[in-house]
Amino acid sequence: MQFSARLRSFSPLAAFFLLALPALAQQPVPMPRQPATQPQGKPQTEKPVTVASAAPLSLTEAIRIGLENNYNIRLAATDEQIAENNVTRGNAGQLPVVNGNLTRNFNRNNVRQESSSRPEPSTASNAQSNQLNANVAATWTVFDGFGMFIAYDRLKALNQSQQQLTRATLEETVADITSAYFAVVRESGKIKSIEEALKIGQARIDLTQARVEVGVSAKVEVLTARVDYNADQSALIQQQEALATAKITLNNLLGRSPRLDFLPSDSIVVARDLNRDAVAQAIEQNNPRLQQARTNTEVATFDRKLVRASRFPQVGLTSGYGLNRNVNGAAFFGSQLVTNTSRNYGLNYGVVASVPIFDGFNRRRLEQNARIGEEQSQLQLSQTQLQLESEAEQAFAQYQNRLQLLELEEANILLARENVAIALERYRLGLLTPIALREAQRTQLDAEVRLLDIRFQAKQAEIVLRRLSSGLVQQQGQ
Repeated sequence: MQFSARLRSFSPLAAFFLLALPALAQQPVPMPRQPATQPQGKPQTEKPVTVASAAPLSLTEAIRIGLENNYNIRLAATDEQIAENNVTRGNAGQLPVVNGNLTRNFNRNNVRQESSSRPEPSTASNAQSNQLNANVAATWTVFDGFGMFIAYDRLKALNQSQQQLTRATLEETVADITSAYFAVVRESGKIKSIEEALKIGQARIDLTQARVEVGVSAKVEVLTARVDYNADQSALIQQQEALATAKITLNNLLGRSPRLDFLPSDSIVVARDLNRDAVAQAIEQNNPRLQQARTNTEVATFDRKLVRASRFPQVGLTSGYGLNRNVNGAAFFGSQLVTNTSRNYGLNYGVVASVPIFDGFNRRRLEQNARIGEEQSQLQLSQTQLQLESEAEQAFAQYQNRLQLLELEEANILLARENVAIALERYRLGLLTPIALREAQRTQLDAEVRLLDIRFQAKQAEIVLRRLSSGLVQQQGQ
């Protein structure tokens, strides 16, 4: 009777196992049991008991916040605005330049004038004079070897290159946010798995304590069970730290306070239909890094053409309208100090032409360097293409491998959970040693952790493939 009373005080999880599993031996049991069913695990995104309540955060919402607040995206957007502002015909030198100038001077002079016709010199103190010079001048280059048109095309290419860089930064940041989000999901799932192990450990302690009280087990078994339970608690504390670190990493990518807590509301779902040829074709057509490398080759070509254009004569038009007025109060007329005023104003215009003849072979040197730069841009394009192909092949190999492991672990976790349920029932009936129960418990926990890690790694490979093929942002937008 004392044993039956102790059984009624078991933890809820132990009672569940006792009700769900059939008898494995022909011995009487104090509690009725139901037909056995395979144990089902809880969703990996369910809030662990040890995690404080916080606002839910979906992946879509996290990406939206990141697109608005992430500093890398905001900096890239400002760089793109600068590049777009630079695309003007005036910046390329195609428009005239007009300047207005004004000069106003005031003078106070002491004048001494000597003459052979006068015995005494003429002097004046603080003689005032002033000058006014105002003009509007315009210059317009009408021919420079077509360099101004080449410069305009170069500015457009630079703007396009910056747009591609911004798109690459955006897609890479979305990939980082997605990976960091699922890292939080993984760490949360590990906490849940450890908590399930703690429940099993508590059930083991209760069972062992009940057996000690009826004299069928030694106290050392209770102590061993408590030591194992404390070890699982230690693992839980360490896992809580890993979860906090993952949340801080995600908050940093989202551009918000690292102390802001949240609960992930999405689970890790791995797509299983990615095709190698489709990914390779999408990389060739859509990858922004590859497109930027191609645009940079065009910029290098424009640089070479600009150096060549500098060899041609430059012809420009000049025009202006000016006013020049002088008031001189320091001039003598005989022995009398008089003031002279003069004023000139009118239109001026002309043509300016310059022909480069010899500059110490600098233009030839610049053209040679421009050709080398053009070759370098081609090499960088080939390097970028090879790097993307290698990254895609590596990610696809990991993707295929993790999909196979994922199928295996998804089947294995059901076996591990059923094995623990059976082991716990056999331990309750005295047919299993504590060591065997602990081994079954550890096997389940390892299987849970392996499944989470493999699922996360498969998702990471999928994210890399979608990022390389420039399909991650479109997928999130849908």
